Amino acid sequence: MGLFTLDVDISFGHCDAAGIVYYPNYFRWMDRCFHSFLKARHGGHAALCRRLGARGLGLISADARFRSPGLDGDVLRLEMVLGEWGRTSLRVDYRGSVGERLVIEGEEVRGVFVEADGRIRAGDVAPLREVIGG
Repeated sequence: MGLFTLDVDISFGHCDAAGIVYYPNYFRWMDRCFHSFLKARHGGHAALCRRLGARGLGLISADARFRSPGLDGDVLRLEMVLGEWGRTSLRVDYRGSVGERLVIEGEEVRGVFVEADGRIRAGDVAPLREVIGG
């Protein structure tokens, strides 16, 4: 069991002309899973940013490997775990399955963005790690 799970009811509107999930939706669902985790466990993105003195918990990069198609009517269980912590970034890992069938594996690299000298930059993630664990 991962740190957080999100169930997504896949519907016709999520699918392309071939009847499979249009791939950008997976990235949207990974982002939704992360923000649902923040809301459920830490009061949401804005509250956590206020606590950390940050402008945002932003995306630096995202990647995915599509293992099998998600289809209209499927329920995708997206499991999120906190991966590797760096000095200015955190990797968040995702695994999405329909029943026992693996559909997607992906990851996001996120940073704690702060304002300094009139610029927004990735700051130290240690305070975030203290709050959310990992």
